Amino acid sequence: MAATESEKCKFLIVGGGIAGVTCAEQLASQFPSDEIILLTASPLIKAVTNFKQVSKVLEDFDVEEQPHSFLEERNPNVRVIQSAVKALAADQHTVCTEDGRRYVYEKLCICAGARPKLITHGNPHVLGIRDTDSAQVFQKRLSSARRIAVVGNGGIALELVYEIEGCEVIWAVKDKAMGNTFFDAGAAQFLVPQLESAKPKAPAICKRTKYSTEACFVLGPEHQEQSDAERGELGSALGPDWHEGIKLKGTKEVSHKVHFEYQCEISQIYQQEEFTKLMKTPLAFPEHGSDQTESTADKELWPVYIQLTNGKTYGCDFIVSATGVIPNTEPFVRGNNLEVAEDCGLKVNEHMCTSAPDIYAAGDVCTTAWEPSSLWQQMRLWTQARQMGWYAAKCMAADTLGQSIEMDFCFELFAHITKFFNHKVVLLGKYNAQGLGRDHELLLRCTKGHEYVKVVMQRGRMMGAVLIGDTDLEETFENLILNQMDLSAYGEDLLNPNIDIEDYFD
Repeated sequence: MAATESEKCKFLIVGGGIAGVTCAEQLASQFPSDEIILLTASPLIKAVTNFKQVSKVLEDFDVEEQPHSFLEERNPNVRVIQSAVKALAADQHTVCTEDGRRYVYEKLCICAGARPKLITHGNPHVLGIRDTDSAQVFQKRLSSARRIAVVGNGGIALELVYEIEGCEVIWAVKDKAMGNTFFDAGAAQFLVPQLESAKPKAPAICKRTKYSTEACFVLGPEHQEQSDAERGELGSALGPDWHEGIKLKGTKEVSHKVHFEYQCEISQIYQQEEFTKLMKTPLAFPEHGSDQTESTADKELWPVYIQLTNGKTYGCDFIVSATGVIPNTEPFVRGNNLEVAEDCGLKVNEHMCTSAPDIYAAGDVCTTAWEPSSLWQQMRLWTQARQMGWYAAKCMAADTLGQSIEMDFCFELFAHITKFFNHKVVLLGKYNAQGLGRDHELLLRCTKGHEYVKVVMQRGRMMGAVLIGDTDLEETFENLILNQMDLSAYGEDLLNPNIDIEDYFD
């Protein structure tokens, strides 16, 4: 194809992550005689497999990395083209790619995902983990590390710290407890002992197919060569259990060795030579947990040093920045009248439409601008990426066919299932009492090492829940939250272990 030649298509999708692939598959099934073009910068796509509807809203599925041919074979009318987007001309319904091609679309869905929000840029000792390439760069660096620092308190940080073995970890957490995005201090306390015990042996076979590209392993001894991840050419976001099949082990003969520094962030990063000139004294790794009163000076030399806002300084081999993400809205917003939210996401309405005609967005790149249900909130998670991609395709199809469409039921109740520290975790509704102020109460049930159940109540009605462990309460609690039944009469018996609550409310 000549560089100036245009290709016309009814549906164009940008992004090979969960949202983009789901959108493409749904459109392919609804328009079997039309070609769907999917543009992706990555040589691999993310495919949803083993999908299971656990309850009305709660979904469980696997995410597999697959070559483009996997999607094309499952959907003969989908064509995947590997090329990054260079420019969007919304008024001309045209997308230009880095390889010089132009695509004239009838409807476009932007599913470009997000990139790590690094604490600093251009520092070779600071890594962000967001996609498969960056995860494997991290693995290579970790294999020769004695100590690392982790900054952040979201899902990637939680999974990372638990999975790392053979390496000391200084974990800087800006909140009062770990995992503040997903649960409260009580749930965090329930999980902390898992960091002090040996990890259970991993299964011999990983259930997900793993692919990699040569770019993941081009780091030299001085880390002068960069992978795609380090150059900023990010692939699609990590899915669930991203760490399976990746050996995350340092040089020390220890299992978990984690030290928390709560309510602080990194205020300064020093290179070894710079730090030595300052004549500062770093702290040694605390051997007796966070409560030790006497600080010991560290006599070892480290490639990089971090100074925390609480005044403490530690040396380490490198720093992992896991402090959230920034939506990949460039180059879509440049020169176009696309409304952007405060978090830099593309604003979408209740039909996943952006402010520009015939342009939709789904997944991490977008920010919902509609008035949400009182029991739902947007979080940049792979479950919502799949739901948004599916719903965006339905909205694109409805508009093409001149049909009306109601908002999907999945936006009625926030529901997410995952695994942290080898425990099943289910989050429902306003699980952390988000937006409820002080007008709520909590019911708790905890069996150490086995289960943690928290229910958020407001005026006798269940508004949210956190379930850790195999509680088998998710479907019952989902129904109670959706039905908004007045449960005042039951009081604390709602969590009475001697009452079979599932039968109680059938």
